[in-house]
Amino acid sequence: QVQVAESGGGLVQPGGSLRLSCAASGISFSIYVMGWYRQAPGKQRELVATITTGDTTDYADSVKGRFTISRDNAKRTVSLQMNSLKPEDTAVYYCNANSRGGVLRDYWGQGTQVTVSS
Repeated sequence: QVQVAESGGGLVQPGGSLRLSCAASGISFSIYVMGWYRQAPGKQRELVATITTGDTTDYADSVKGRFTISRDNAKRTVSLQMNSLKPEDTAVYYCNANSRGGVLRDYWGQGTQVTVSS
């Protein structure tokens, strides 16, 4: 009954911008820490950015200053604004919802492909 779905991926040129969105249903969205992760070919899945219920953010060093994560609890969505994209940003991007406290609950979207190439 829980659904986490990403959208907004695509092909962009180096230096371009892209905005990813994630919509969640079936969870108490406002109490979940939301995050974006990515997995590039031949690489382990890595954290890109997280945002807490209090809007505290955390970013991987590789994306600081270029990416911005935000959430809208009323719309039950989280977004990732990606600017100054580089070829090394190419990956499948996944949306994650994590309850953190109490009973741990962890949900993932199906992923959306981002390709940065000229």
